[in-house]
Amino acid sequence: MQAVAVGEVVIGAGALGIIAGPCVIESLELCQRVAEHMTRLCERLGAPYIFKASFDKANRTAHESFRGRGLEEGLEVLARIRREFGVPVTTDIHESWQAEPVAQAVDLLQIPAFLCRQTDLLAAAARTGKPVNVKKGQFLAPWDAGNIVDKLRAFGASGVLLTERGTSFGYNTLVVDMAGLPILRGFGAPVVFDATHSVQRPGGAGKQSGGDRASIEPLARAAVAVGVDALFMEVHPDTERALSDAATQYPLAQVEPLLTRLLRIWAAAREP
Repeated sequence: MQAVAVGEVVIGAGALGIIAGPCVIESLELCQRVAEHMTRLCERLGAPYIFKASFDKANRTAHESFRGRGLEEGLEVLARIRREFGVPVTTDIHESWQAEPVAQAVDLLQIPAFLCRQTDLLAAAARTGKPVNVKKGQFLAPWDAGNIVDKLRAFGASGVLLTERGTSFGYNTLVVDMAGLPILRGFGAPVVFDATHSVQRPGGAGKQSGGDRASIEPLARAAVAVGVDALFMEVHPDTERALSDAATQYPLAQVEPLLTRLLRIWAAAREP
């Protein structure tokens, strides 16, 4: 296992990392509220923390859906969160030209699941010198992800994370194959479980994605018991009014008891 340094945080070095934040940058104030809550919580729990939010949601279901604050304003928000709270930050990129400017403001580049096989995008991300977190496409088998890792390493990536976020099972339905997690870890890269996107129903609410928030905890429990190196969650203080992924973001006020339970399971699963 090749541990990955993300700013001052190391993923894959014996502690369960937490990557969490709102789905999209709605405002600076929202990001500050979430970052403050999560930073303090993870400090209390002893969990390494990385803040996540998207400056642009380029793959929204409908053209009129809120996409974010855009590159310039979004990167200013992310840089400010990193500076104010002293935590690493991450966001996703969708086009090769975005890699370099985004890398100036973040500590970890994220590749969306739909774009995980885009060779030019992976190469551009690797060339920045920042570690890269790739979400495994909903259309890929676990063993296919080895090619993604090989590409990034061939392009000189400073570190690689693989994120499981569910597999297309049928119309508007995803399923998580827990047996795939050890396969992903077999490629020598730390594995992240995306607990919130894994319960999505893509396009299942007409002009937006639906989902089953009640399934987040059961799937996360299973994943940390099987074995992952970090947990990815989108969290929001007012989920019903969230401007993206309202059905699957986890309520910020309920994150502490959830993470407390998950960290206990994670520790117990590693007892000799």
